[in-house]
Amino acid sequence: MKLTIIGSGDAFGSGGRLNTCFRIEAAGRDLLLDCGASSLPALKSRNIDPSTINGVMLSHLHGDHFGGVVFLLMDGHSLGRRIRPLVIAGPPGTRERLNAALEVFFPRSTGIAWRYPWEVVEIAPRTPSKILGLSVETIEVIHQSGAPSTGVRLSDGHRVLAYSGDTEWTEALVSIAKNADLFIVEWLRAQPRRHWTHELDQAQGAARRSQCAKNHDHPYESVDAGERRGGARLGRTHCERRAGAGAMSARPAKPSACCRPDTSFSLAT
Repeated sequence: MKLTIIGSGDAFGSGGRLNTCFRIEAAGRDLLLDCGASSLPALKSRNIDPSTINGVMLSHLHGDHFGGVVFLLMDGHSLGRRIRPLVIAGPPGTRERLNAALEVFFPRSTGIAWRYPWEVVEIAPRTPSKILGLSVETIEVIHQSGAPSTGVRLSDGHRVLAYSGDTEWTEALVSIAKNADLFIVEWLRAQPRRHWTHELDQAQGAARRSQCAKNHDHPYESVDAGERRGGARLGRTHCERRAGAGAMSARPAKPSACCRPDTSFSLAT
């Protein structure tokens, strides 16, 4: 399993960073974990052909996490001449929200004869599922988005990738992170909440390599717990401006694997 950072910024492009989008190459498939509004040009700027993407897994339905799906779909129909099927998985309500977004940006697009097949799979939280050969489990977190907002666990049968999605502190994060090989945890503000250190440290092996951190009131102390468990590197993404536009880190004192665009993490077997 290989993860490449396509976008790691907040909703407003702070520091010039692009909206959230992670490319996952696993089980012979190419999957996007979240697909924010800027994801299509971000993919193309890296010479990644959007028509090679097999699927999209959405954590929640805010524009900076799912808005790019509209443009991915329309690009394949209008410019890319896509023929490869596309699977879009997300929380309950994904199909309705996606149809609404299509009609807002491309009126009557929901009624066109698409050049390629695509489908929406809605995954209820805590319901083990499969997408493109990967095992998926989503766990609801605390983040208002008009539909369930979730953390996501993905496994290819050998390695586990965990992702907090956007959330404030919740006990669900312990379940999301437990025994993961890589934990992507949001980071928006640099205001520390020290109790996170203890809470996440209680998850046995909560992230054997807590390499990448992500936003909304997630303090650096929380992810330091992963370092004390032997985590190799620590990075932070989805940062707002005051967290440090250049370093993408609230404290650059020690080396860390920042989730900058094009950073890759290989979860070797």
